[in-house]
Amino acid sequence: MAAKRKHSRLILTLVALALVGAALAAAFWPRPVLVDLGTVTRGAMRLTIDEEGRTQVHEPYVVSSPVAGELQRVSVQPGDKVVRNETVVARMHPTNPSALDVRTREQAQAAVTAAEAAVQVAHADLNAAMANRDFAESELERVRQLVERGISSKVTLERTEQESRVAHAAVNTARAAIAMRVAELNSARAQLISFDDKGLAKTLAGDNPSEPGIPILAPIDGTILKVIQKSETTLPAGEAILEIGDVERDLEIEAELLSSDAVQVRVGDPVIVTNWGGTGDLEGRLERIEPYGYTKYSALGVEEQRVKVTISFTGDSAARAGLGHGYRVEVRIVVWQSEDAVLLPSSALFREQQDWAVFRVEDGAARLQKVRIGHDNGTVAEVLDGLAPGDQVVLFPSASLGDGQKVAQRRIE
Repeated sequence: MAAKRKHSRLILTLVALALVGAALAAAFWPRPVLVDLGTVTRGAMRLTIDEEGRTQVHEPYVVSSPVAGELQRVSVQPGDKVVRNETVVARMHPTNPSALDVRTREQAQAAVTAAEAAVQVAHADLNAAMANRDFAESELERVRQLVERGISSKVTLERTEQESRVAHAAVNTARAAIAMRVAELNSARAQLISFDDKGLAKTLAGDNPSEPGIPILAPIDGTILKVIQKSETTLPAGEAILEIGDVERDLEIEAELLSSDAVQVRVGDPVIVTNWGGTGDLEGRLERIEPYGYTKYSALGVEEQRVKVTISFTGDSAARAGLGHGYRVEVRIVVWQSEDAVLLPSSALFREQQDWAVFRVEDGAARLQKVRIGHDNGTVAEVLDGLAPGDQVVLFPSASLGDGQKVAQRRIE
């Protein structure tokens, strides 16, 4: 009986030891590391430089005052359509003369009196010249008759003809002098014109008193972009009044690239315009890269070197309906693209000494694999060597993950 009890106790002890050992083995047995997995694929890839931009009219026209004068209130509004050489966008009155003080007016009146006297003298000179001309012509006729009779010499005839020509020239000189004196008289009278002159006001009103002033016509077919001077005011010659542009056919984009990005783009690169407010993306083309960079501070106060680039739209203008001058857009300049590339998620890459490497998952274990990478757009990278489409890789590998370590797909509940 005692032997049986001893045998049962031994069995129970062994069973207990086996259970404890199994529990310890299960507790300390290495488990697979939970990771996120990605797959190497084959497809299209593009490398772009992304930046914000502003739309603008390529050739805006600034309408300015043609003369110094008084601008009438501008009736056109931004957004109004205008027709070249037909639509009146503004009207102006020439500047009125200033008021004359007593001394200046008396001097001007004296100048008018002197000019009138000079005209009379010129008329008297004309009468004298005409009398001399008539006498010279009659004298010439008498000498010719004498020469025909042989009484007078040819020398006398030539002298008489010369005197006749001088008399005719004197008449022409007297008439020219009259025209000059009349012009001087008109100039002297103009000095008497004052701002309260009713005749001047009638002249400035033009042919249509209901719409007085000088009409300013639209220089192009387009749209009013901005009215700079709206109210009635006095302007000098050349002062800007409003701005006109062709929004539908002459719209482009101006963007400011970092100088390090500007050296990577080329004129003619395709551009994708996104986040412009409409449906779908728009197509564009890089037209111009300015050679001059300038310093600009970001919103965080970081000093940056920026370069302006100009982008033209290449698609149908109807696709960008509603887009106007000065609107914000986002541009993606395509500097490289391929339709058949081996693509690897960029988050799987890490540095292994001087090379790029990934953890390729094979039979449930992570295997360190060095790879050769081409272009990388931050989302996917082009694989030149080391991986094939269909391979699974570990995304965001931790520093504790080692070569040959068991891994398993993390499940998102």
